[in-house]
Amino acid sequence: MPKAIQGITVAHFFESYREKLKMEPITGDNGLHRMIREGSINRPSLALTGFFKYFANKRIQVLGAAEMTYFKLLPQPKQIEIMNAMANRQVPCLVLTRNFNPTPAMLSVAKERNLPIFRTPMITMNYVNLATLCIDNEFAPSSTEHATMLDIRGIGTLLRGSSGVGKSECALALIERGHSLVADDLTVIKLLDERELIASSRPLNRGYMECRGIGIINISEMFGVRSIRVEKRIDLVVSLYEWTPDAIEERTGLEENFYEILGLRIPHIIIFVRPGRDMARLVEVAALTQALKKTGHDPAKDFNDRLINYMAQQAAVPEKTIRLRPENTEERER
Repeated sequence: MPKAIQGITVAHFFESYREKLKMEPITGDNGLHRMIREGSINRPSLALTGFFKYFANKRIQVLGAAEMTYFKLLPQPKQIEIMNAMANRQVPCLVLTRNFNPTPAMLSVAKERNLPIFRTPMITMNYVNLATLCIDNEFAPSSTEHATMLDIRGIGTLLRGSSGVGKSECALALIERGHSLVADDLTVIKLLDERELIASSRPLNRGYMECRGIGIINISEMFGVRSIRVEKRIDLVVSLYEWTPDAIEERTGLEENFYEILGLRIPHIIIFVRPGRDMARLVEVAALTQALKKTGHDPAKDFNDRLINYMAQQAAVPEKTIRLRPENTEERER
């Protein structure tokens, strides 16, 4: 089931992205318990004029050059009034870009009302763009899959199957061939911008894999740091099933199947496990075929078109023969 995010604390946002967003606290630890309840950024230009209708009070408030220049022109009583009005609406925090310093009135009200204020040297546009990506990642719908995630020549491949079917063994063989592991056994999936699924591992078991009969192994130590990826977009889902005599296997590849995760449909291939089959090679070929499809080349469709053209040409040959015979007969009668 998708996991819904109700909000994150200002402390979590600051600790997670302080280096990336180059933020430093101005008011210390005051108010870091406040909640950010919307995954977006707001520039409170109209709010600074006293217009609070439709004010996005649940978002991080960013004050750039325009906002700070206007705010500094206001008389101190008006500054205090505006700051109290924002604090009354439970805004999570204020972020001042371009290393602006808060006015004395702003700092006084923030400390009195436990309203966190941060400062960053980034220009406003760059901060808003980057912070939006960060906050969107926090609020993105998420889910987990009992699967192994790999990066196979740039194609993010989610390897599914029941316990003991051979997912980890197949993944290990692919890593030996130079591909990268994203997550083993339990994959965390997030839906970003409602258009792509990003898979990652939990920090605790990142880079580790369980192999039945051997135990836990460290992939990065055995195969190098290039064998590990922190996250990868899901481009293909491959499901492994035990082969049975009544199993129906795809022979042409013309029929497209999809696997739905968080409302998005991902291309899906089913491969049956049986003795003598090189599962790693089959999964690798499936990923490379998907890479071809993404560039506009579908091998199954291309071959089907060639077959249809060939059949059409063969069907046209007898017609030519029948059409020529009367002409030859007439010439003979003459």
